[in-house]
Amino acid sequence: MITKFGSLFAGHVDLKDVGLDGAPVNDRWLSDEHLATVFDKTQAIAQLMDRTGYETLWLAEHHFQREGYECIPNILMLGVHLAHLTQQLKIGCAFNVTPMWHPLRLAEDFATADILTGGRIVFGVGRGYHTREVEVFGAPLLDGDANREMFEEQVDIIFKAFNESAFSHHGTYYDLPPKVPYRGYELEEVTLVPRPLNLPVECWQPIVSASERGLNFMAKHGIKGMIGGGAAVGGAAEQVIHAWQQVQANHGRDMELGGDLIIGFSFHIADTEEKAIEEARGYFEEHMKMFAPLGFVRGLTDDQITATADPQRARTAGLPTLQDAVAAGSWLCGPPELIVEKLMDVQKRYPGLEQVSVNTTVGTPERVMLEQLGRFAKEVMPAFKN
Repeated sequence: MITKFGSLFAGHVDLKDVGLDGAPVNDRWLSDEHLATVFDKTQAIAQLMDRTGYETLWLAEHHFQREGYECIPNILMLGVHLAHLTQQLKIGCAFNVTPMWHPLRLAEDFATADILTGGRIVFGVGRGYHTREVEVFGAPLLDGDANREMFEEQVDIIFKAFNESAFSHHGTYYDLPPKVPYRGYELEEVTLVPRPLNLPVECWQPIVSASERGLNFMAKHGIKGMIGGGAAVGGAAEQVIHAWQQVQANHGRDMELGGDLIIGFSFHIADTEEKAIEEARGYFEEHMKMFAPLGFVRGLTDDQITATADPQRARTAGLPTLQDAVAAGSWLCGPPELIVEKLMDVQKRYPGLEQVSVNTTVGTPERVMLEQLGRFAKEVMPAFKN
């Protein structure tokens, strides 16, 4: 049963000329002052969500984005700040891009944030999808196998550090600790200082490809899964949710369909479905412009992907429309009662689902985000909370 609502904010600043007719993504190069507005914007979103009963604000870690789409480089640091400006809202990591960290530094930073906020930071890990980010930090992404191998070893280390009072790890990428003399003895193990206040650590990870290896790795560590939102478009595929349930059963966890998952939807509320689609069309198109070249708009040809960067060609390239996304179920558009109806159907199909993330996409200005999140809290959430 759906009882908790969150929202994913990947960290975009307000943009001009959004949509297929607007500025190409690679032509955007915003000033330092404009890029820094993401922090006041995030604060305004967090404080509204805190006042109106949301469970979690999910933030994304990204780097070097002078275009203005994903501008928060350290979500743990920002999360501690936001926790001190709100009363009960949780700040979720969606996600710490683990290959860009040393795993022990990530474990230490989360443990510190967990203590300083009284457990209001929700941990999350991901493999990354921007070559400009991951490769610049010296980790593999073009080599997908190496990226996964490094990520899995890092997560193994992080959970050792969380769960064991002292530990060692000797793998492909990390030798922890190295055998060195230390204050009169040979170093054999280390201890994370501090360790998290709340154990076991609740951890989330995006489900993108839903490979058997990936799902089994998550089940091994008890990691929960987020479908949709920033890392995977198209909503929650029925077969993925069934595969998730089966993998959990294989690891000895008998849960209802949808258990330990968050499903993400983009949304826009207006008096009619047609008006909502009209108002949100530019935001949908800006999202497509940003993410199509990264492979997150399924089914596009190379020519269509190229056309997203050319305002002269985009309208005649046969690109997906917001109407398509609404029909596919990844977008919720229309009056509150229609959105309630659609989420009630989701709840019926997935009785184990407790959390839903309702998201405004990149390109949506702060004014509209606050208005939409406020309306959702007032006009949709009570149907589930009551």
